Amino acid sequence: MVRRHRRHGTALGKAVRGRSPILANSPPGRKYERFATSSIDDQAGKPLAMILLTGATGVVGSALLQRLLQEGEEVRCLVRDPRRLGPNRVRVHITLGDLANPVSLRQAVRGARAVVHLAAAIRDQRDATIEELNGLATARLLRYAESAGVERFVYFGALGATPSSRTRFFRAKALAERAVAGAGIDTVVLSPSIVYDPGDPFMSLLRRLSLLPWMPISGSGEAAYQPMWAQDAAQCALQGLREGAPGAERRLELAGPEVLTYEEIVRLALAAWDRPRPLIHVPLWAVRWSLRVIERLAGASAFATWEEAELMEVPMTTPRGTEDAGRLGVEPRPMEQVLGLAA
Repeated sequence: MVRRHRRHGTALGKAVRGRSPILANSPPGRKYERFATSSIDDQAGKPLAMILLTGATGVVGSALLQRLLQEGEEVRCLVRDPRRLGPNRVRVHITLGDLANPVSLRQAVRGARAVVHLAAAIRDQRDATIEELNGLATARLLRYAESAGVERFVYFGALGATPSSRTRFFRAKALAERAVAGAGIDTVVLSPSIVYDPGDPFMSLLRRLSLLPWMPISGSGEAAYQPMWAQDAAQCALQGLREGAPGAERRLELAGPEVLTYEEIVRLALAAWDRPRPLIHVPLWAVRWSLRVIERLAGASAFATWEEAELMEVPMTTPRGTEDAGRLGVEPRPMEQVLGLAA
């Protein structure tokens, strides 16, 4: 959903010397709102334009960060450990902190003219719950962004998330989307189906499990998804940042070109790794009990939690298919192509 509230008479509405490279390159013949660098502070000599990116070390965030830097954007990343940014840590501004720290959130938005909020948590952390990290933190970041004069807020939600969803993660995401929709600044909500990359934590876990003589599947494996490659999702986020959502005020749903069940995703992965394995469906009560025990024994280092496993029981599909991605100029690739199973 996009909300447009123009603010006139501010420094951002006055003549400017330069503009954000990423928005200065908008296609001709169509009017887009551009993020100005605003007037230059002659005393400080520092441009005021900056893009705040949360989740920069995640699967979508790392792909988006690379695109922003290639466009010459000035980017600030909110991170707990700058080393996870790799070589890019010397190319960005860094605010140390996380979603659970209101002070770091407030510091991160200072001087920013746009925010791309990708950071999310699918398990409780030592000092914060799933609800705090996904719901409350988003509301706080929005409030601070409004106070700091941010012009556009791009938020990654979750396809199918509602306040009555069966999982804590989806309920928190739904509340966060509601907060974004009610913000007093331009907002873009991008709600994707499951997003993956061949080397992401989810696929890496499947690869480790495939070393077993049989491949365990949590529950029935019948929940349906429209998987989207992280690179395609990052391009959608980039377009949302550049242009907002096309057409009428709306929330965009991002989906890949095929509907696959959890079991079909596993079978595709096994084929890509050339590891044929019989599939064993593990009853949910056994999955819940075993993962609860592992969590008690291993704590934060547990390889998986019940909350994470439960997510694979929630369908994430949209009758719109790839339409919204297409409206952003992105043609999502099928999973078998990304995994090298098709030309």
